[in-house]
Amino acid sequence: MNKIIIIGGPTASGKSSLALKLAAEFDGEIISADSMQIYKRLDIGTAKPTAEEQAQIRHHLVDTVEPWENYSAADFVRDAKAAINGVVCRGKLPVICGGTGLYIEALIHPTDYSSETDADEKLRASLMQKDAHTLWRELEEIDPEAAESTHENNKKRVVRALEIYYKTGKTKTETDKEQRKNEPEYDILLLLTGFGDREELYGRINRRVDMMISDGLVKETEELLKKGDLRHGTTAYQAIGYKELFPYINGESPLDTCVEKLKQATRNYAKRQLTWFSRYDGVRAASYEEAEAAVKEFLKRS
Repeated sequence: MNKIIIIGGPTASGKSSLALKLAAEFDGEIISADSMQIYKRLDIGTAKPTAEEQAQIRHHLVDTVEPWENYSAADFVRDAKAAINGVVCRGKLPVICGGTGLYIEALIHPTDYSSETDADEKLRASLMQKDAHTLWRELEEIDPEAAESTHENNKKRVVRALEIYYKTGKTKTETDKEQRKNEPEYDILLLLTGFGDREELYGRINRRVDMMISDGLVKETEELLKKGDLRHGTTAYQAIGYKELFPYINGESPLDTCVEKLKQATRNYAKRQLTWFSRYDGVRAASYEEAEAAVKEFLKRS
């Protein structure tokens, strides 16, 4: 099996910096596992790698999808596999980096996504008429595990989980377990960041948000809305970093209030990411030296 490195953890925990250093040292290329960096022109609010960083190390699955387009875990698996194959063919080490737990789960525990296209449009339309909170509470009653890992504002994912149950009589959690393959496709080293001091992580998040505002996040959001890139009902429209600024742009709330809500939303997201990644038996790398040593040992292994 091909060897791959996966770096996961909460936002602002140093994943990208670690990936850049490891890719530089071990002749690797980086494959993003971030569900928002996939979208074109969502740059500042997604902490997308800079042009300089992308020139230093080749990146994949960044800036490849229009903001109004749908992009699923099944799409990610397809594109990530193609990227991994390309990196391996060039004789380099694939370094997957991102905080979207669902994407990383799909690589660690491969799932048959063939049923993703088997949609019942009538059922879906009926569910989509309900408000997001009602749908999420419905899912919580039926499939608490799926509800726990899905934010209630992610209406598309909530509806998909409910569709599976109403069509098959089985929950999404049960279906996923049945569909998982016995054998992994890759030899994986999972490195986890951000499991140190929680207050330090929250401080990093707050400083990052302040930097985003200084770098022009408000203007970026205004332009995305003006050009029609951020559209109601799409995943990108719900992206943390943008939707919190809508009340300011619409003249409904002062900027300071929106920035504080953005910081809180990001801290809450980081908390959910920590809960997700705490399920995995990965190497909790508190420093670059620990990660470097783990990679060296991993690459020696036959």
